[in-house]
Amino acid sequence: MILLVATSLAFAQRRAKTPIKNQSKVNSVAPQPLDERIKAALADFRGNAWIYAKNLDTGKDYAFRADEQVRTASTIKLAIMTEVFAQVAEGKRKWTDELTLTKQNRFGGSGVLGEFSDGTKIDLKTATNLMIVVSDNTATNLILDAITADAVNARMDALGLKQTRSLGKIGGGARSKAWEEPVYKVFGIGVTSPRDMVRLLEMLEKGEVVNKQSSADMIAILRRQQYNDGIGRGLLDSTPSASKSGALDRLRSDLGIVYTRRGRIAMAITLDDMPVVHYSQENPGLAMLWKLSQILQEGLAR
Repeated sequence: MILLVATSLAFAQRRAKTPIKNQSKVNSVAPQPLDERIKAALADFRGNAWIYAKNLDTGKDYAFRADEQVRTASTIKLAIMTEVFAQVAEGKRKWTDELTLTKQNRFGGSGVLGEFSDGTKIDLKTATNLMIVVSDNTATNLILDAITADAVNARMDALGLKQTRSLGKIGGGARSKAWEEPVYKVFGIGVTSPRDMVRLLEMLEKGEVVNKQSSADMIAILRRQQYNDGIGRGLLDSTPSASKSGALDRLRSDLGIVYTRRGRIAMAITLDDMPVVHYSQENPGLAMLWKLSQILQEGLAR
């Protein structure tokens, strides 16, 4: 009897251990690859997507139609700011240069300067800050009048960013030579590729654009910009970002660096061809930008 009980207890212990071991095997599912997660997120999205992202600390990256040219909307303002800093560093411009508001360079949409009276004067530094921090369209036009879109494009060429072109002022006027090419007439105020924009962000973060101080100053301005409904949505103060967004009727785009504990994740996402025009925080493009940015942060973490 004692032997039978002992044997039963031993058998029960083996049975108790076995399911745990087998259950571990059953539940151990390999993490879903980043590409699969991105495509699953986009499966029911009504529109097209272009993505490039890179962990600047590890070099790990992700590309989805990353080298195709896309409409920039206001993200072209990053390239314009780059040329402003370059011209100031080269002595062609001063931060104190005065820019005068007129009917010709006034444009509505984002920003506040369009509400000011004709003849209002602001300095180049203020205009540059407004162009990025509140995406001011009128400030952008004032700046392009001063530095020219052709100069912006020459600077992009010098940086090796040949997919990126400023095509002219918002609302028309001061068109660059690039706009004369038929292929560019459908892009609006600017054209770029996700890979180009991430490369520019990476060079800024490394202090390689204009000079180390100018690069740091540009990153600081991007960190102060106030449109955080896309890749910056829901980020805690402990996870800052430096970004620039863009919006058109059927487009939402965002680019920036998210400073996570697992690496600095630079990304550029464009969502276009959305069937519904919807200007609010509930725009499906903004929600998708946020969702994709979360997947990229997790997938590219070191």
